[in-house]
Amino acid sequence: MNFNKENMRHMRHLIVFTLVLLIALWNYTKVFGFLGFLWNIAFPFLMGGAIAFILNVPMSFLERNIFKNETALKNKRVQKLSRPVSLVLTIIGVLGIVAIVMFVVIPQLGQTFVSLGRNIQHFIPQAILWLEDLFENNQEVLEMIGEMDMSWDKMLNSVIEFFKSGVGNVFDSTISVATSIVGSVTTFFIAFVFACYILLQKEKLHIQVKKILFAYLPEKRVNSVLDICALTYKTFSSFLTGQCVEALILGTMFFVVMGIIRLPYALLVGVLIAFTALIPIFGAFIGCAVGAFLILMVDPWKAVIFVILFLVLQQIEGNLIYPKVVGNSVGLPSIWVLAAVSIGGSLMGVVGMLVFIPLVSVLYTILRGDVYRRLEEKKIEVE
Repeated sequence: MNFNKENMRHMRHLIVFTLVLLIALWNYTKVFGFLGFLWNIAFPFLMGGAIAFILNVPMSFLERNIFKNETALKNKRVQKLSRPVSLVLTIIGVLGIVAIVMFVVIPQLGQTFVSLGRNIQHFIPQAILWLEDLFENNQEVLEMIGEMDMSWDKMLNSVIEFFKSGVGNVFDSTISVATSIVGSVTTFFIAFVFACYILLQKEKLHIQVKKILFAYLPEKRVNSVLDICALTYKTFSSFLTGQCVEALILGTMFFVVMGIIRLPYALLVGVLIAFTALIPIFGAFIGCAVGAFLILMVDPWKAVIFVILFLVLQQIEGNLIYPKVVGNSVGLPSIWVLAAVSIGGSLMGVVGMLVFIPLVSVLYTILRGDVYRRLEEKKIEVE
C-alpha cells in the first residue's frame, strides 16, 4: 500500500469510525437512550412531514385545476393566493369529512350497535337450540352446551363489574392520562403547523435541499437521489389517491346495493368495507367476515345473500373499477404485492401494509432499471 495523503486520510477515517463504533457498543444503553431522546425531538417534525405529504395530494389537485387556467395565470394576485387558498380548502375538506363521520355516521353506528345488542340477546338462545338439535346424538357435546351460560344479562353485568373495578385505577391515573393527552395534542399541533409551513413553502424548501445536496455530494449522486425522490413521491401519491378513491367507491356500492335489497346494517357494513378496503388484498375480506357475522345474527339466509353480494361486487371492483382508478400506478407484479403486504403487516401492522406496497414498488423500479442498464452494458439479451 502507498502511504500517500489520500490513503492516510482514509485510514484515519476508518480508525475513528472503528473507535466510535466500539465505544457505542460498549455503552449501548446510553446510545439507545440518546437515540430515543432524539426520536422524541424529531417525532413531531416527522409526523408533520407525513401530514404534509398526505395533504399535498388534494392541495396540488385543487391548485392545478382551479388556479392554473388562462385567466388565473394572468392575474398575479390570484397566483399569489393560490397556494394558501388551496391549503385552506384542503383543510376544510378534511375537517368536513371528520365532521360527517362524527355527526352523521357515528350516531347511525350507535343505533346499529344498540339493535345489535338486542339481536345478540335473541340469537344466543336460538343458537343453543340449533346446536342441541345438531348434536342430539352426542351426549358429551350436549353436556358442554348445557354448562354454557351465554345469557346477555350475565355478559352485560360482567362488563359493568369490570368497569366498576377499574374506576379506582382510572381515577388514580387521571393525572397521567391528562398529561398524555395534553402531550399528544401539543405534538399534533406542532406537527400540523410544521406541515402547513412545508406546504406553503415547498418550492423554496426544495431549492434549499438541492443546494445542500449539490454542495456536499457529487453531481451524479445528487441527480440519482433526486430521481429516486421524484419516483417515490409519484408512486406514493398515486397509490394513496387510488386506494382512497377505490375504497370510497367500494363502500358506497355496498351501502347502496344493501339498501336496495334491504339487507340489515347497510351503513355500518358500507363504512366498514370502505375502511378495511384501504388494506390491500386482505382488507375487504376482513370487512366481509365481520359484516357476515353481524347479519348472521339477524337472518342466516340474508348472511348468505350478503356473502354472494360481496363476491359479485368484489369481482366488479377488482376487474373493472380498480384497474381504472388505480391502474398500474404502483407498477408492481402481483406476487410482489402479496410479499409487500405480508412483510409490511408482520413488521408494522396495517400501516406497514399501506406503506410497503409503494416502498417495494420504488425498490423494484430502481432494481429493474439497474438490471437492464447492466445487461445493456454487457450486451446481453434475455428473453
